[in-house]
Amino acid sequence: MTTYAQALKFVLLWEGGFVDDPDDRGGRTNKGITQKVYNAYLVKLGRAGNDVKNISDAEVADIYRNNYWLVAKCDKLTSELAFCHFDCAVNMGTNRAAKLLQRATGCAEDGAIGSTTLAACAAMDEKKAVTAYCNARDALYHVFATRPGQKKFLKGWMNRLNSLRVALGIMNKSRDSSAPEPTHRIPDMPDGTDLEA
Repeated sequence: MTTYAQALKFVLLWEGGFVDDPDDRGGRTNKGITQKVYNAYLVKLGRAGNDVKNISDAEVADIYRNNYWLVAKCDKLTSELAFCHFDCAVNMGTNRAAKLLQRATGCAEDGAIGSTTLAACAAMDEKKAVTAYCNARDALYHVFATRPGQKKFLKGWMNRLNSLRVALGIMNKSRDSSAPEPTHRIPDMPDGTDLEA
């Protein structure tokens, strides 16, 4: 199984099925794909519009690969860092994920993953990089939870992050740290231009 396939399997566990929660800033969503993203995908392919409820597994995999895996440059990272970064890009947006990757590896947080960021990623111990990355993401979830209507999602966000930590081998699976399989989708945060947006 390729790193992308493994990472996608993990992401889909947490993205869930169809949801239309008024507090979810992404709006109508299925398997983590918003109606807006699905519409843009169909337009790009010259296809007729369709309800996101009807999105196929192949379309989901194609959107995640092109809109997140490749845009976030996961294909340029070592396997564990790619896995970690992809999940964050899906959950928090590619811009925030890029800045968190840069924070974790000691780079300037400009949101553009270029040669300097990739060199820093390659030079850093992978376990240290994913640990720092997850810790930065943890802190940001707590910022998000202070926003109106978002506190109710903190436990789900932390379950997802702790499940990722277990999958990456940086947290032991225990009663307190292992995340249960989600019963419904925990919202992603729309991509933003800064880490606090």
